[in-house]
Amino acid sequence: MKPFQRPLSALVALAAALCTITADAGSLYRIESAQTIKSRNTPNWDYLAFDDARSMLYISRREDGILVYDAKAKKLRGALADTKGGNATVLVPEFDRGYTINLDGSTTAFRLSTRKTLQRIKFGEDADNGTYDPVTQQIVVTMGDSQQIAFLDAKTGALIGKLRLDSQKIEGAAPDGKGGLFIALRDRDRVVRIDLKERKLTAEFPTGPSCELPNGIAVDPLTHRVFIGCRGSSPVLAAMDADNGRIVATTTIGRGNDIVVFDPSQRRIYTSNGVDANLVVIDQLDADTYRLVEATNTRPNARTMALDPKTKNVYLVSAEGAVDASKKWNTAVAPLYPNTYFKNTFTLLTLSRR
Repeated sequence: MKPFQRPLSALVALAAALCTITADAGSLYRIESAQTIKSRNTPNWDYLAFDDARSMLYISRREDGILVYDAKAKKLRGALADTKGGNATVLVPEFDRGYTINLDGSTTAFRLSTRKTLQRIKFGEDADNGTYDPVTQQIVVTMGDSQQIAFLDAKTGALIGKLRLDSQKIEGAAPDGKGGLFIALRDRDRVVRIDLKERKLTAEFPTGPSCELPNGIAVDPLTHRVFIGCRGSSPVLAAMDADNGRIVATTTIGRGNDIVVFDPSQRRIYTSNGVDANLVVIDQLDADTYRLVEATNTRPNARTMALDPKTKNVYLVSAEGAVDASKKWNTAVAPLYPNTYFKNTFTLLTLSRR
């Protein structure tokens, strides 16, 4: 063999490795489109929900109600009727129902197939977000201002119970696939488990010091792991044992996490982080082992997201903002977190692998 000459098999292996590296680099998430959505008011928004059966994205824009975006046609289809104050949307496909969670403590029921509003139902004085549990066919609504959660019948939207929680920052919630629900209490550094059949608290797990200010949350029923977006001084995604509350692993994420999504088909976790303006993607190698896949730039203030489970596209929303020093601003998320957003800067971001 001549000096520096490699066998053909080695060259083939090297070429294959290089192709793999190139393919991996090319498959990172990038912003495919950034569509500005005009607003009558200064944009004020929160949660997103994606109906994969119809490729419809529901965007909460509070004062303007719940907007509907057709992801296939890439067009805005207008706003759902009677959803002013809408802060989130819960989808219940088996009953052809959707429910908006409105800030005034009401829900607006509508048909997913037609997007026709059915009725607006009052259940409390405040509300933030909602989660559907298929096992018990209940919608659980978080109500941080009144320090409680409400249970709604997913068939009718009727109130069937309430449970008080010792927290004013009741944040992410996710069902465990067997009639339980995990909820993050950000102001107490706790994650609690709720028995949805009995509608009572059955466990309370401290998350500190490795996970401070727990916020976004998702659950993997297969491995019994709860994934928590932790907003503390060193923000991480924490993987918690759902049975005993033990933190088994942490992985660095960006600041200002709001949403955690777990995609079981890829064994992959997504976190949207508004302060650092990034989307962090993490692979689950096994129940206790996690690996960073990528951290991709988004836009400042893009804190909430939804995943299309079929295309794997990620949707986020943001707007141009500033701190107006003549008014109070919230320093809990970041020292200079915007308290003012500019009209007609509200933008829907579509991120795809390309």
